[in-house]
Amino acid sequence: MVCALGAAVCFGAATVLQAMAARAAAAGAGAGGGRGGDAALLLRAVRQWRYLAGLGLDGLGFVFQIVALRSVPIYAVGAALASSLAVTAVVAARLLHVRLSRIEWAAVAVVCAGLAMLGLASGAEGEESGPAALPWAMLGAAVAMLGLVGGRLPERGRALALGLGAGCGFGVVEVAVRLIDSLSPGELLTDPALYALLLGGGAAFLLLTTALQRGSVTTATAGMVIGETIGPAVVGVVWLGDRTREGLAWLAVLGFVVAVAGALALARFGEAPETTPPSE
Repeated sequence: MVCALGAAVCFGAATVLQAMAARAAAAGAGAGGGRGGDAALLLRAVRQWRYLAGLGLDGLGFVFQIVALRSVPIYAVGAALASSLAVTAVVAARLLHVRLSRIEWAAVAVVCAGLAMLGLASGAEGEESGPAALPWAMLGAAVAMLGLVGGRLPERGRALALGLGAGCGFGVVEVAVRLIDSLSPGELLTDPALYALLLGGGAAFLLLTTALQRGSVTTATAGMVIGETIGPAVVGVVWLGDRTREGLAWLAVLGFVVAVAGALALARFGEAPETTPPSE
């Protein structure tokens, strides 16, 4: 659980650092009178230490995520990763001078309470490998997410659909990490779970980027939180043998619901805001 929380801290802090770098890059482009597109803006941002530090934190967070998924149930890891929004909110309040309302500060506290309950109730990861078709099902889901990247969606509900698709892609990554049994090159290269992990992660990144650029940040992030927590948690419990400590299933369910609800209340921090929002 410590690794899952470490991943949340890394992802949450990385979001703010990358937002600061992007803002500085955009300001530099404005000062020079340029009208560079997203690629040019990305190139300017990559030259800043904050953006590179954010990428480093993302990489470290992914390592923590893998370790966590190999030691604790998926439902606990998913809820912990959703709590990275609470980290982003707190760090943004400090570094970006974003004003959090009383409700948002309460949501941060709710996330912490939910994670505490999950930490108390979570058992060890399940030892079941699931049905033989499960890795192929994950690969099929990843391919479907890639299809959504190139598909045409109506404007109404577009952000929610893209965010939900991104969450499902991240969920495929969570499940695929658990399904990889061997790290020997021969077996790894023939394991469909590896390709599900790579395709699911890539599709999730593209879908989330598109959703944040072309739709409501809050709506897209809410869809992502739902997609990356509920589905993988069900797979872990039903097919991979994830369980809770004896007699504490009710506490795990309550903690999961509370943590995810708190994260949804902080969904606007899926992309750190560039301006100070209105006061409460």
